[in-house]
Amino acid sequence: MWTAAILAAFVCIWIVFEYRLRKPDQLVLRETAKGLTIRTGRFYPRHFSLAMSRTTHSFAVTVDASAKGNLDVRVKIAVSVTASTDNIFALMRVGGWNSGAVEKAAKELESIFIGTVKGYTEHLDIESISSAQIAQHLMQSAKNVRETLGLEILSLSILSSEPVNIQISEALRQRESARILEQTEMLNQQARVATARARAAADEEIALVEHQREVKQIELKTASFAKESHLQSLRVEEEIKHTKLRLEMEKKELDLLKGSPELLMLTPQAARLAEASQGLKNARTVVSVGSKEIAQGVELFGIFQKVFEQAVTTYKQKSKDK
Repeated sequence: MWTAAILAAFVCIWIVFEYRLRKPDQLVLRETAKGLTIRTGRFYPRHFSLAMSRTTHSFAVTVDASAKGNLDVRVKIAVSVTASTDNIFALMRVGGWNSGAVEKAAKELESIFIGTVKGYTEHLDIESISSAQIAQHLMQSAKNVRETLGLEILSLSILSSEPVNIQISEALRQRESARILEQTEMLNQQARVATARARAAADEEIALVEHQREVKQIELKTASFAKESHLQSLRVEEEIKHTKLRLEMEKKELDLLKGSPELLMLTPQAARLAEASQGLKNARTVVSVGSKEIAQGVELFGIFQKVFEQAVTTYKQKSKDK
């Protein structure tokens, strides 16, 4: 009984000493007949497992490369990596069976990036080297990093890429500044040209609209003038017709008066003449009338008497003829 109790106590002490609680940020590996696998339980035996941190590992590297003409170029790279769970065996092969395998594999990746940058820049002119092109080339060359190193690249950026010679660097800055200013000036001039073209097009459109409006007004005025001219012509024609009718009536009246002079007594002129003669003062007051009024009355009476005598004579002549 004491033996069983001692054995149970020994087993409990061994379990407490051997097993550890897996942290959420840990990756626990074990080796089986099928290869390396990942433990998913909360507890793991520490002597039969490898606990690795799953946090990212970041590093920066400065590469002293050369461009065409043996001109020195300094490139600074910042990289963030983590363990690739699908390629743990490649990670163990590069980093070894220890918790710092990711850091050792990152050192290998750093060496690969240094060689890649040096091999890339030595074929380029110093003014054609850019951070974007270097980053793109590194991403292309790092496609198989998962299979070869067991790492997954989370981010890769080029902090700077510039010549080591300060004078060359300043000349490139001035050249780039001049290019940007030239492009800006070209864009400004293009904007001015576009504005002038837009203004000219607007002026042409406005002129066309005004011309169309003037043509429309002229057409309306022409139509109105034609209508007014037509109405005026109709009015003149009616006046001509009325004048002709009046002349014909007057001609007929004259012909009638020529044939029958006695009808002169019935004309309005004779009536007005009679009224004028009736307006003369009688013999009793003739003494008080001035010589001018007497002369006018005598003249009107003489005219009326002549017309009356002519009418009587014509009537007697016609009677004799009959």
